[in-house]
Amino acid sequence: VSLRCPTMTTCKDALKKLQETLEEGQKVEELEDVRLCMVPWQLPLITKMDASLGTLKKCKHLRLSSNQIDRISALGGMESLEILSLARNQLKKIEGLDPVVGTLKQLWISYNNIVGLAGIEKLQNLEVLYMSNNKVHDVKEVERLQALPKLTEFLFHGNIYHTRFLADGGDEKEYRLEILKRLPNLKILDGVHVEDEERAEATGRA
Repeated sequence: VSLRCPTMTTCKDALKKLQETLEEGQKVEELEDVRLCMVPWQLPLITKMDASLGTLKKCKHLRLSSNQIDRISALGGMESLEILSLARNQLKKIEGLDPVVGTLKQLWISYNNIVGLAGIEKLQNLEVLYMSNNKVHDVKEVERLQALPKLTEFLFHGNIYHTRFLADGGDEKEYRLEILKRLPNLKILDGVHVEDEERAEATGRA
């Protein structure tokens, strides 16, 4: 009989492994910052979020970057979650965030396969959205972020819209003005502070 290695690690098993690494007396359920990155542990990557995440009642920052998760799900019970980090996964769309719309302040989803932002409008407390190097090609998707009153930081470079804009002869300054024209309340765009003059120029084009 051949012994097969598992091809994926479940969130439940990852939480068990994390518990083993904690000091005596510490409990995973009490942690405010939970990192489930399999690479340092040399375990198969997580492909699916599961209900075991709901035990993390105190967790404010859930780190699931560098896995192979293809959809956001199973966040029910994570009543303290403020930062969700899912960079470098296989996400295709915004979904599964209903349980955390009241608390989520930051969403880190760079290096995925996201084409559209439908559903982002629900995140009324979102302040920071990191989503560089995705597949968004239509600037109308960026306009969905106008529904987020608290959004002040947006990371968007490396999306198809950005690379195509530059390939068609546009420059970084013009690209920034196109984004700021639609999102005049941003304070930081692609890691660079928005100056008053830049904002005024963008607003003048709106």
